[in-house]
Amino acid sequence: MAVRFLIAGDRAVSVEFGSEISLEINAKVRMLKNELEEDPIEGVTETVPTYSSLIVHYRPEIIRFDPLVKELEKRIGTMKDVTAGKKIIKEIPVLYGTELGPDLEECARLEGVSPEEIIRMHSEHEYYVYMLGFAPGHPYMARFDEPFHFKRRPEPRVKIPGRSIVVQLNLSDLIPFDQPCGWNIIGSTPLDIFNFSKEDPFLVQAGDWVRHVPVTRNEYEQIRRDVERGTYVVKTIEKAVEV
Repeated sequence: MAVRFLIAGDRAVSVEFGSEISLEINAKVRMLKNELEEDPIEGVTETVPTYSSLIVHYRPEIIRFDPLVKELEKRIGTMKDVTAGKKIIKEIPVLYGTELGPDLEECARLEGVSPEEIIRMHSEHEYYVYMLGFAPGHPYMARFDEPFHFKRRPEPRVKIPGRSIVVQLNLSDLIPFDQPCGWNIIGSTPLDIFNFSKEDPFLVQAGDWVRHVPVTRNEYEQIRRDVERGTYVVKTIEKAVEV
């Protein structure tokens, strides 16, 4: 599919690389974002990555739509693959079940397995962060092995707690703060998903990988205290991959 440039209001253009949700297409989104960060176009104010497109916000009094599209076409033709050769994995501690994961047993029933097997399936595989959306710092993540078969809940909840771990099919999200949600809650992380007091307020970024690490109640509470004191450091692993 050829790259499409779509008008997104009077101050943005959507650069659409395809219509599928895939690592290959998302890599192109990240490559263009990186290109514009390293060598900015005058008048471009912000870029927002999605599953398969990059929203480019600009000031029309500085650069108009047509010249911007022409410049973006040039950049796409020369952009470098910054996604190849390595991946960044962040370990996220999770307390599964209890009152913090009220849907764990129902998910196990729907899947036809034990709650322990749901935990294994969720924590044994790494999740790729496609994008942040819906709320600040809210990551949309997917794994590629052993997807669940159950989907969203029949009826969404008006409000679920921040730091909840929610799942459906092969997807898993981290809920940054109290908000509506129709997904299944299987646990909670003691980490802050979004913290506006930090220079980098987001726990994970598009392009990261997440590994969920089961913890006990005592470990959860200790980590939470460390987070509140500002002493907890998220374990981050840089892993080489074949290209």
